Amino acid sequence: MSGRNGASDERARLATDPFEYRLTKQGGVIVSRGGQAVMTVGGRDAARLVAALQRADDSQAQHLLARASGNYRRGNERA
Repeated sequence: MSGRNGASDERARLATDPFEYRLTKQGGVIVSRGGQAVMTVGGRDAARLVAALQRADDSQAQHLLARASGNYRRGNERA
């Protein structure tokens, strides 16, 4: 995938160092990578993210989590 609606992972960083997420009791989503929490999403944004994650396959879920964390858009996802 590439372009505005589909992100690209040309260097396969999302496959080698994937994002993980946990749901909180309050309905929030904690996004982590490498064992460290990088972002907490709450409220309406968390509800949208959870709904999208439930519909997504593994690759799409990684792109959704990367965009939610903010690290993917700006190109600053360095190991």
